[in-house]
Amino acid sequence: MNSMNQERMMHYQMEPSWGYYMRVRNMEDQMERVVRLASESAVVIFSISSCCMCHALKTLFCGMGVNPSVVELDEDPKGKEMESVLMRLLGNSTCVPVVFIGGKLVGTMDRVLASHINGSLVPLLKQAGAMWL
Repeated sequence: MNSMNQERMMHYQMEPSWGYYMRVRNMEDQMERVVRLASESAVVIFSISSCCMCHALKTLFCGMGVNPSVVELDEDPKGKEMESVLMRLLGNSTCVPVVFIGGKLVGTMDRVLASHINGSLVPLLKQAGAMWL
């Protein structure tokens, strides 16, 4: 292979593809969607309908008198893409349930339960307007 062909090959390999741009754009669109959904209600849970941990978290909030908005990722046509965005936000592979309170990311089940145990969950819910008592 002569040097001119090698140069062309390197240029071709380094140039991002149209598919790459579309995946990045789709990821940005889904990030905007997650942020928008997370800020539309005082408490938003991103969930999967068959997940027992998601069910437990929804039950916890309902038992506290909180009526969370629930986004069932497995029932949304773009759910897989949103799940990828949530995984990026969390920095790990276990994604659901993911809770936002007052538009701010609280985290997954372990963070919510830790906040509940240490007493910081109720003030956070009150501040977001999800609880009054």
